[in-house]
Amino acid sequence: MKNTIIIALVALFSVSTSFAADYKFGHVNTAEVMKNLPDVTQAEQKLADFNTQLEQQLQTMYQEYQGKLTEFQSQEAMMADIIKQDKINEIQNIEQRIQQFQGTAQQQILAEKEKLYAPIIKKVEDVIKAIADEKKYSYIFDMSTGVVLFAQDSDDITTLVKERLSIQ
Repeated sequence: MKNTIIIALVALFSVSTSFAADYKFGHVNTAEVMKNLPDVTQAEQKLADFNTQLEQQLQTMYQEYQGKLTEFQSQEAMMADIIKQDKINEIQNIEQRIQQFQGTAQQQILAEKEKLYAPIIKKVEDVIKAIADEKKYSYIFDMSTGVVLFAQDSDDITTLVKERLSIQ
């Protein structure tokens, strides 16, 4: 029984050693690459401008809400019940519009970010793939994601990616 386990372990070790010999591993830090890309700086600025536009619109809506609320509070005592209810409904409608706008704005910001970053990410991925093909890598791991807990016998291609993208 003991001999069978030893033979199985030796066979497994032999197979795993030959398996690893057929593969070449590399790693890259895409966060480092991305932070140095001029395209990312431009995308961040466009996203900030887009966010500013949405914030300005929200501020305008909030000012309208504050104005209506202040007007209502100052004249409430003198209003007939039907007018009071109409003003309350108007204020509540503005509140709902603000809430809807905030939700839609969040979705639009995420969509805009995805739209701006998609070509940048593809560009980086294409460079990584080209390097992997040229250098005959079987696997390239992204060290910036924190997924790889241990790496041995792996080449860092971050510098090659940055060179191909003409960044420091």
